[in-house]
Amino acid sequence: MDQEIQVNQQRPSQRQQRGGGGEEDHGATARTTTAPSPPQDEQQQAHQAAVAVHGQGQGGGATAERHHRSKLTLLPLVFLIYFEVAGGPYGAEKAVSAAGPLFALLGFLVFPFAWGVPVSLLTAELAAALPGNGGFVVWADRAFGPLAGSLLGTWKYLSCVINIAAFPPLVADYLGRVAPAVAAPGRARTGTVVGMTVLLSFLNYAGLSIVWWGAVALGFLSLAPFMLMTAMAVPRVRPRRWAVQVEGRRKDWRLFFNTLFWNLNYWDSASTMAGEVERPERTFPRALAVAVVLIAVSYLLPLMAAIGATNAPPEAWENGYFADAAGRF
Repeated sequence: MDQEIQVNQQRPSQRQQRGGGGEEDHGATARTTTAPSPPQDEQQQAHQAAVAVHGQGQGGGATAERHHRSKLTLLPLVFLIYFEVAGGPYGAEKAVSAAGPLFALLGFLVFPFAWGVPVSLLTAELAAALPGNGGFVVWADRAFGPLAGSLLGTWKYLSCVINIAAFPPLVADYLGRVAPAVAAPGRARTGTVVGMTVLLSFLNYAGLSIVWWGAVALGFLSLAPFMLMTAMAVPRVRPRRWAVQVEGRRKDWRLFFNTLFWNLNYWDSASTMAGEVERPERTFPRALAVAVVLIAVSYLLPLMAAIGATNAPPEAWENGYFADAAGRF
């Protein structure tokens, strides 16, 4: 009996202990399952992230549209390639004086396609595969290592500096047909060359959009006189004059091919704009195809017009002769 009483007295205490332990377990479970409230800065970050996502949903289209407009599209790219390669039929007269009208016309008919098409296809393929502004430097680096890329970039830079330096004096030769003071060495010629260099340099520093659409405007401006001259020459053209040969002296083939190559080179320079082009895998091939045809036509039509409408000997074809021919119509 006494043992039963002792057992009954122990059971409530055990139940209390078990109950207390249950409360402790429940409290521990509650503490482990209840997540602590995030700090204030984490709440602010979460709120900012939500606002950013919401803003992208609301204004992402406008941002994408602005980004879309900032990319280089087909028409500006065509004229940028046009100026990289040709810039107009200026300087093509030497081909006529070197080998005669027939070979000059054949050269500017064949060379843009025999040389320009393969190089432009190569440029389009690699620019689409590696769409960055490094262009040919990146190609050489990927293929042959950083030394080759560095050397190619240095040589190309020096080549472009020497090549570009020839254009302001060439334009001065043409202006000299209208203003004789510009043709002769002196302050007028120096001022013309320096002023043109400063103006074009300023356009490059003004921003990409100005360069793009400036190239389009300059393209139409440079082609307009030759288009007008060609239209005026059509009634006077005599096709038999296109077949005139150089007589009494040997043809200067070195000058002839140098003139063709100088006027129709630098197709790969367009690759340094690949990072700015919208959808380069599609835009680059189209722009290069249009540029090949545009460049070939911009040389052939003025040459055919000036040769067919004038009866000048090949020796008379010096820099600026197009202006002289236009003055005879």
